[in-house]
Amino acid sequence: MKTHKDLDIYNLAFEYAIVVHKLSLKLPKFELYEQGSQVRRSSKSIKSNIVEGYGRRVYKNDFLKFLTYSHASLLECVSQLEMIIELYEIEGVEEIKEKYNLLGGKIFAFSMYVEKNWKT
Repeated sequence: MKTHKDLDIYNLAFEYAIVVHKLSLKLPKFELYEQGSQVRRSSKSIKSNIVEGYGRRVYKNDFLKFLTYSHASLLECVSQLEMIIELYEIEGVEEIKEKYNLLGGKIFAFSMYVEKNWKT
């Protein structure tokens, strides 16, 4: 790994954040600064914490801490998507929620890998 962009979890998180951003713009105008802003920020936080953790990868515990933050942001994002699904009929939200659930498993698995195999 030469850069955080070599991490599958980063690339997926980046891709999904773009999708969520575009989907959130389909919300009613009055939701753009509430529900829309919250789901956009949580989706972007997933990738940002992966990047920040990678930047501290020489400190295994810091890397794990930021991967945990990333996973927590993912759970927040999924919760926001579930709210949007219940309130509005926007095509593609259910599919992106399922992709985030799979990404959550990948982040967890990578965290376990780092915990067991990462050399500091």
